[in-house]
Amino acid sequence: MAQEVVNPEEQVVLGEEIGNVRLITLNRPRQLNVISSKVVSLLADFLKKWEKDDNAKLILIKGAGRAFSAGGDLKMFYDGRTSKDSCLEVVYRMYWLCYHIHTYMKTQVALVHGISMGGGAAFMVPMKFSVVTEKTVFATPEASIGFHTDCSFSYILSHLPGHLGEFLALTGARLNGKELVVAGLATHFVPSEKLPELENRLISLNSGDESAVKSAIEEFSVDVQLDEESILNKLSVIDECFSKDTLVDIIKSFETEATKEGNGWIRAILKGLKRSSPTGLQITLRSIREGRKQTLAECLKKEFRLTMNILRTVISADVYEGIRALTIDKDNAPKWDPPTLDEVDDQKVDLVFQPFEEDLELQIPGQENSRWSGKYENSPYAALKVTEKKSQTNGC
Repeated sequence: MAQEVVNPEEQVVLGEEIGNVRLITLNRPRQLNVISSKVVSLLADFLKKWEKDDNAKLILIKGAGRAFSAGGDLKMFYDGRTSKDSCLEVVYRMYWLCYHIHTYMKTQVALVHGISMGGGAAFMVPMKFSVVTEKTVFATPEASIGFHTDCSFSYILSHLPGHLGEFLALTGARLNGKELVVAGLATHFVPSEKLPELENRLISLNSGDESAVKSAIEEFSVDVQLDEESILNKLSVIDECFSKDTLVDIIKSFETEATKEGNGWIRAILKGLKRSSPTGLQITLRSIREGRKQTLAECLKKEFRLTMNILRTVISADVYEGIRALTIDKDNAPKWDPPTLDEVDDQKVDLVFQPFEEDLELQIPGQENSRWSGKYENSPYAALKVTEKKSQTNGC
């Protein structure tokens, strides 16, 4: 595993049992609750335990501090760039966990205050109830740094109306709390000052009954109206441009629209799109479009392949260059390889989508009686790691 900057004394995920309510708090506030391997393992342990616990009726999840979760720990990935598959375990566990969050058998409520991006938003969107505020900020900006839209978002975004999914995935555009509710990525909007009150109300409810939970949330929620300049008021333009077959055509169409009166909003988004990794954009567009015809399980298996092949630099090292430019050197001047969309080889892109051997795929539980099967520990990957460690110990 790549080294994580985590204090061993620090409780990165808190799990509280309060009557029939189980409260999860993502507890790395200074790091904006980014997701490390320890976070994933603890979350999976809590959720597995409580799904099997007859006394656990309602699961609440929130983030400490000013963020819900800013997504994956990019430094963890960067630090592991020179080691073979250093982050394989956390990647495997995260996608396996995503499946369980989507299909969880008890009522879940996410109380989402502040930043909720990338993998962090995977702890929000699939919940039965996702409560957002005026301070909630959502985005899936992975393509911009040479990665792809992952953690089940090739499934989630591809099922949004029209071509909004392509737009959000390729541009990393941000949505606020009101927009999340209108887009169907959250269920309720509650003013931030009322969020602690709502939390207390749900705890005192002491029930997982969906109608009762919904009624309790609605006591605090307000109807939303989009701001005039909201991106969701521009869906006709988005559908026109992001329905094009290729990225080159998407960008050309977007450029044309930018010249029209009232479309000044496009310029900043277009600038960001053109600065993004050409390889990351190509992989992301294909993944979202494949997602429309795939099940959740198929999307997660595909995302696992993509992530591992990208981290293995099968066709490009853009992901590490993107992280370097954004978070390490912070020069915001990545040098992409290849540098332009025209130079991205479609046949090379095919390589990162190729299925692995069956036993090396992400193992999604097939039936209810094997619901928590398919864990990393039972995979050939874990056995391989043990073999490698023994070889190193023996000086081989």
